[in-house]
Amino acid sequence: MRILIADDEAMSRRLLQKTLERAGYQVCTAENGRQAADILCSLDGPKLALLDWMMPLLNGPGVCREVRKAKEQSYIYMVLLTSKEAKEDIVAGLESGADDYLVKPFDTAELKARLRTGLRILDLEDRLVEAREDMRFKASHDTLTTLWNRGVILELMGQELSRSHRENATTVVVLCDLDHFKAVNDSFGHLVGDEVLRETAKRLLASVRSYDFVGRYGGEEFLVVLNNCDPAFAFARAEEIRNTIAQRPVKTSGGPVSVTISLGLLLSHEWATRSVEELLHEADKALYGAKEAGRNCVKLAKPKAAASVSEYRVREPVKQRR
Repeated sequence: MRILIADDEAMSRRLLQKTLERAGYQVCTAENGRQAADILCSLDGPKLALLDWMMPLLNGPGVCREVRKAKEQSYIYMVLLTSKEAKEDIVAGLESGADDYLVKPFDTAELKARLRTGLRILDLEDRLVEAREDMRFKASHDTLTTLWNRGVILELMGQELSRSHRENATTVVVLCDLDHFKAVNDSFGHLVGDEVLRETAKRLLASVRSYDFVGRYGGEEFLVVLNNCDPAFAFARAEEIRNTIAQRPVKTSGGPVSVTISLGLLLSHEWATRSVEELLHEADKALYGAKEAGRNCVKLAKPKAAASVSEYRVREPVKQRR
């Protein structure tokens, strides 16, 4: 564990540094309060600090206050070292943001024990942060595929549609459904079916740009949102997605499984300011058209004035699952 020693007296710094290095700490030092605050507030700063109360440029309590203002960083455990032992000084030091207060001259064993207390608190904070991030991930991602879950992908789609409308751009919505997926579960079992879904998710992510959105819409259905997409390339983009899924069988614990996917495609600029629900309904109708056309193909949803659904035929023969 890295620890900062901030003291303007060189001899005190050296003695403390040797003591803590023998105890297994990685020590960095500062000779004034300003330098100490800058080190602690840096992105890779230490999470433990021993701060002398009286220092030039910024005193120990001043360092504590600056560090506590930097709310973006992880928690830093700070101990004030001082000859001040009046109750009002102790209260002032702790209220400045210090976690502990040690009066000089102090016993080395006591200092190490107080630092071990700090380590326990930092370890607890790390575990709490890890648990919070895990809960946040689970709340926004699909457990099986780790893609965005239905609620989040719909929210992202709505935000992107609003943005494209404001900027007179196009958002491309692609509703995807694995072909004959029930036959996979019936023939190989649900565990293999889960493997197919996970691999499909990986291939979908690999077929889009880093700033596009991919989510699990439900069951074997996936929703892809292509942000700021040139309408002239929308069919080609959808075909890339289709081909990425169909180009090779999925390797599973039950053996290779051939997989194809049907896609319903929608270009937002053709639908004015329709709601997310209405656009998904139209994309779903286009997806149904792809299923009716033999699967493993892309269909485009068009407003009634143009055509109900127009077809995009794949060059290669339709592959049927065994």
